[in-house]
Amino acid sequence: QVQVVESGGGSVQPGGSLRLSCAASGNIISIYDMGWYRQAPGKQRELVATITFGESTNYADFVKGRFTISRDNAKNTVYLQMNSLKPEDTAVYYCNMVITTPYYYDMDYWGKGTLVTVSS
Repeated sequence: QVQVVESGGGSVQPGGSLRLSCAASGNIISIYDMGWYRQAPGKQRELVATITFGESTNYADFVKGRFTISRDNAKNTVYLQMNSLKPEDTAVYYCNMVITTPYYYDMDYWGKGTLVTVSS
């Protein structure tokens, strides 16, 4: 069994910063893509940022220059450093990983999400 668990959400004032973490555990052979998505109330889930095993990154336009995605392969962990947060960044943030186990090749795993609230 593989588990993907996010942490680091919370409440912050506009202009503030938060760092999200997401760790995978279980019988893992390798993790290719790692990424962060978010879903605001009443809206569809959207991509925030992704990072490949080779550390190529991709960002949504609305976070470029403010958010940074990184990964630690030894810890099966992905991070999202969020700076200059805006009220419109308020959402549940979900971690996604593409994981190969002894039983499945490149399967999508999702965390349960962590809430980020940006408000004065």
